[in-house]
Amino acid sequence: MARVSTAELAAAVSEAGGLGVIGSGQATPDWLRQQVQRAKKITAKPFGVNVMLLSPYVDEIMEIIREEGVAVVTTGAGNPGKYVPALQEAGIRVIPVVASVALAKRLVRSGVDALIAEGTESGGHVGELTTMALVPQIVDAVEVPVIAAGGICDGRGMAAVMALGAVGVQMGTRFMCAAECVIHQNVKDMVIKSKDRDTVVTGRSTGHPVRVLRNKLSRRFVEMEENCIPSEEILKLGVGALKAAMVDGDVDMGSVMAGQVSAMVRKIQPAREIIEDVVDGARKVMQGLARMAGDR
Repeated sequence: MARVSTAELAAAVSEAGGLGVIGSGQATPDWLRQQVQRAKKITAKPFGVNVMLLSPYVDEIMEIIREEGVAVVTTGAGNPGKYVPALQEAGIRVIPVVASVALAKRLVRSGVDALIAEGTESGGHVGELTTMALVPQIVDAVEVPVIAAGGICDGRGMAAVMALGAVGVQMGTRFMCAAECVIHQNVKDMVIKSKDRDTVVTGRSTGHPVRVLRNKLSRRFVEMEENCIPSEEILKLGVGALKAAMVDGDVDMGSVMAGQVSAMVRKIQPAREIIEDVVDGARKVMQGLARMAGDR
């Protein structure tokens, strides 16, 4: 959710009863401090920051998070182990995103507080296992709370993953069309107009698979991979492409990272309305299942 989940969206989600998370991506430390301080002006409730451990600024980013007293850190693209003691000493919970059981076990040994099990249905950087297969395996393999992500858009999805053992959900794609999300309107329109087969995973041959909505850029990626172009040349195609889409509105040659549930997102709504819809929907599904079980 880099370039997507800024202070405005994260604060709105927290105000509505969720845990908003600022996506730091490859952003500079100064940008992140500004975002955290802006979120604090909007909400007094806890919020988090997602840290890409491959960021060239990761050490400075972690220090800013400690200084600013952010409630939660979620991490991707690596092992946050060396940062865990200092973050936890500052009262900050550490929750990495994982796509395999092996990685989940390794990160639990480093002392993390919980895990986000993210299936390949999600937008952006993805693994190979689906949410349905991944979540119960990780739940069975670790003794920390597991949050499910990937392919969750409404109350049915939330109820489904909680039946698999998850204690909560992380959602991204639906919140791209939150009223408080500052991405370009062209991207929101593209998500709303998308159909069930409109996402594609590019970059598997490079070792950096990314799920996006199909456009001219994704077709160019596929062509280069099919023609066995060297990975370093393929990766150059993605430089600046996320900003081109999310900030500048170029939905042809920009990288429109979004999940397979894009086709289920039908309108722009306030973050509070989205959260209420998901939670109420999950409650109704679980009540219905309880009634069905009681009839037996």
